[in-house]
Amino acid sequence: MPLVVEDGSKKREQQEQLKNAEKKYQSLIGKRNELNDIAKLVREERNMLNEKRKETTEQMKKKKEERDRLVSKMRQHKEIRNKLQQQAKELIKAKQKRKGDVIRNLPLRIEELKADVQMLEYKQETVPMNTKKENELIDQIKVKREEYNKGKKQLEKQQLIETDLSDTDNAITELFKKADEEHEKVQKYYNESQKKHEEYMKFVMEISASINESNKKHQKYVEIREEAQRHHEKAMEMLSKIMSVKKERRERWQESKEILRNQNIKAQKELFDKEKLADAADESVDALKKGKKISLSG
Repeated sequence: MPLVVEDGSKKREQQEQLKNAEKKYQSLIGKRNELNDIAKLVREERNMLNEKRKETTEQMKKKKEERDRLVSKMRQHKEIRNKLQQQAKELIKAKQKRKGDVIRNLPLRIEELKADVQMLEYKQETVPMNTKKENELIDQIKVKREEYNKGKKQLEKQQLIETDLSDTDNAITELFKKADEEHEKVQKYYNESQKKHEEYMKFVMEISASINESNKKHQKYVEIREEAQRHHEKAMEMLSKIMSVKKERRERWQESKEILRNQNIKAQKELFDKEKLADAADESVDALKKGKKISLSG
């Protein structure tokens, strides 16, 4: 059997292909590791955002609690104010029944209009409403204020000053005074609660932005991990091909080695047989020289 020897150029070509494949494998592994490192950094950034959001959420809860406490106090004083104003109005109505003279009761009417304007203005400042209702309320305030200003001018023109020092008038004055004090407290707690609400909403917006950024980081992390996995799979495919080529080369080398060994054994055997034949021929020649009979049967 003839010895099969690989063509030199083909062998060099296969070696070059194997070398390029190994370089490609190392490149894929390097890229995979680089992507995994980037993914790790992105994941850490995402986790930091989530931790920061937890702290912000706690701060937001505290602001909400502070705001709610202030709103609760505002409502308490608002309720007291409304009760005081209602009591004052009831006394005014009772006095108006006893005194039918409009001019004499004009100062009380002005006080009542003042209270109405104040209530309507407060309603405009604190009660959420659509544009239509707010415009209607503004018109009511305008009408009440005009009526109030008209009453004041009328009182000045008539130069009538209400000097009734009765217990009813004193009570009405005191009730309105206390109502004004409660209204100031209502305004105070309302303003403070609004500041807390603005701080609370700032945290809400910050958390919303944090969630959005965290989601982006997570999506980026997933995409990088998927890309790293694709590089890993390609690297494993390339490694499998490299191992297969190396295995095939080892098998061919073993096959060639075995063929060469068998050919060497055969050659040695043939050489041995030729040497025996040559020895036998020499013996025959010697025998003829000596006149001996040569047997050709072996």
